[in-house]
Amino acid sequence: MKEEHAVVLDYLSRGYSSSYTGEPVAQAVGTSRFTLLELVPRDGVFLNLRQEVYIGPEERKEIKFIKGRLDYSKLTNAARTELPNVVEEIIRADEKRFIEFFNKAGPISIRKHSLELLPSVGKRHMESIVAEREKRPFDSFDDISARVNLMPDPARVIQERVLEELQGDGIKYYLFTAPPKREEPRRYR
Repeated sequence: MKEEHAVVLDYLSRGYSSSYTGEPVAQAVGTSRFTLLELVPRDGVFLNLRQEVYIGPEERKEIKFIKGRLDYSKLTNAARTELPNVVEEIIRADEKRFIEFFNKAGPISIRKHSLELLPSVGKRHMESIVAEREKRPFDSFDDISARVNLMPDPARVIQERVLEELQGDGIKYYLFTAPPKREEPRRYR
């Protein structure tokens, strides 16, 4: 699944300080798979923080081209600061999609359920979620919080998981983001 929209996390009108070209660049996060991207705006276009831009295959008004995927470690400090809030806004704006996850998530292995991969969700919360969704599917984050005893804010739980996946430290399973591209080992002749 390719990203069609992205939200700007940081805009560097003169490019990176280490760049000799001085080409403007934006760091952004995709709205469907939370892909971290480096975007080059069209000439004369100034991008604002948290501005949503179209990056799909059709004609793009603000973006000239997508330079590529970004690793979390390459984000600027400003982008890292904006990322948690932007991720939460994306989750809350597309609540139905994430409620669907709570309604349909299944086991990953014999011993592990995908709901248990969410921060602050252990076996008891997982069992409560599964029992409640069997009675009737959830219809909102508030519904989950009301029906599952002591459940932390579901949107925040998903946000924390997305941020963990983007940082990629020891992550084995990716629920909401695309796994990082694995670099091929260099072969010397």
